[in-house]
Amino acid sequence: MVVAYAILVPSIAGPEALAVDLARAGQAPALAHPFGTDNLGRDLFVQVAAALRVSLVIAAAAALLATGIGLLIGTASALAGGTTDRIVMRLADATNALPHLILGIVIVAMFRGNIAAIILSIGLTHWVLVARITRSEALVLREHDYITAARLAGAGRRHILAQHIVPGVLGQALVATTLLLPHAVWHESTLSFLGLGLPPHQPSLGTLLAASRDAILLGSWWTLAFPAGMLVLTTIALALASSRLGREHRRPQHQEVLR
Repeated sequence: MVVAYAILVPSIAGPEALAVDLARAGQAPALAHPFGTDNLGRDLFVQVAAALRVSLVIAAAAALLATGIGLLIGTASALAGGTTDRIVMRLADATNALPHLILGIVIVAMFRGNIAAIILSIGLTHWVLVARITRSEALVLREHDYITAARLAGAGRRHILAQHIVPGVLGQALVATTLLLPHAVWHESTLSFLGLGLPPHQPSLGTLLAASRDAILLGSWWTLAFPAGMLVLTTIALALASSRLGREHRRPQHQEVLR
């Protein structure tokens, strides 16, 4: 429902719903405008949907980037084993020890207002979770008989990694991606709220929350309540989806063990 709201509402409403109309500025929520209007007369119901669409796209791209990095590092580390595995995991611990928000601010500050920089900042600070999950799964897979048979048949590490290990951990990587989505949404919103993410004219949940700071002093509580509420609702929805996906992915494995 959250995704449908973000995709359908701006398309159905059209650009005129986001056009500046000072005659209807600062209107409280009503039947004509369920979320009210902002200080420029733009319909907040449509504006929040458009902002949510941008935030979800950025979060999805960042989560996929983090998954790709974590999947490569985690599986390669598990297959290498020994000292290499220990060094890579210590580097992962060091990355995880750094405050993600501060590191993201440093990256975004160099390319202010650049969507690619926001995606890069989130991806480079959130790959550790995926790396740990895929590494633990890969450590189990590399002990299976078919991996041993592939080694005895002369298969190299690259072949084993590409043909056996990576396909075997993709399910867990998908679960990790959904776990990253709520973090990515909040991360993007925080950067935009601080003025380091998207520019003010580009709608996102963070820029709407930043714009509401002045309007809330004039009594326009809805300019803060609805974007913040949608941010919380989106986080809960993504968290529930990732939890459900994790249970569904583990269930076949448990049934296989029982058989």
